[in-house]
Amino acid sequence: MSLQTHEGRVAVITGAASGFGQAISVGLAARGANIVAVDVADPSETVAQIEEHGRKALVLTADVTDPDAVADIGAQVRSAFGRCDILVNNAGIYPVRPFDEVDFALWRKVHAINLDSQFLMTKAVVDLMKENGWGRIVNITSNSIVIAVPGLSHYMASKAGVIGFTRGLATDLAALGITVNAVGPTATPNAAFKADPAGPAMIEAVVAMQAIKRPGHADDIVGTVAFLTTDDAAFVTGQTIMADGGLARI
Repeated sequence: MSLQTHEGRVAVITGAASGFGQAISVGLAARGANIVAVDVADPSETVAQIEEHGRKALVLTADVTDPDAVADIGAQVRSAFGRCDILVNNAGIYPVRPFDEVDFALWRKVHAINLDSQFLMTKAVVDLMKENGWGRIVNITSNSIVIAVPGLSHYMASKAGVIGFTRGLATDLAALGITVNAVGPTATPNAAFKADPAGPAMIEAVVAMQAIKRPGHADDIVGTVAFLTTDDAAFVTGQTIMADGGLARI
């Protein structure tokens, strides 16, 4: 890719080892960014692809739900790159369970990974953005919050919280040159969905509701995230964009 829209930028991406996080990491590296790959899983495949584009990758193994584990991420990014321009809060899980099988432990686990981590990661790196008077935060939400999908009450609650957090944070950080937006992908037939007994049927049902009649892929949200993390999107903040094949229209 020849467009170097992110030349010189440093992007921190959670859940970078696979799926959306991997696609976003590689997509921003292709556009010129150096990447901080945060995950509890091994992101070596992601790192290899980043380096193929001639960009640097810093791997930080951290549980993004653990305040202590996240607290020094900003210092590690500062030490490695001296700056942080972009944060993509992508880490998330989506266990499909009917409500009567959702206990409080699962409810809290889903919220900790899908929502609490976004608060913690923002706290960890936002001071670096403030120092440069420029920052782009993108929080990954879901189109499920505006459609009828069974077995996801716990997940949908967490992803609706992401939108609320995005809107509030956008107002709080606007005067500092930092924008905050959310991107909602559609359900994609990744390994987690394929492994879940209810996953294939859910993908089929979601595709039937989309304007574009094919399953979503991780790469489908990269362009939207890339735009929101450039100077071109300087006047876009507090928004939720559904990059989901025309399913959710808000």
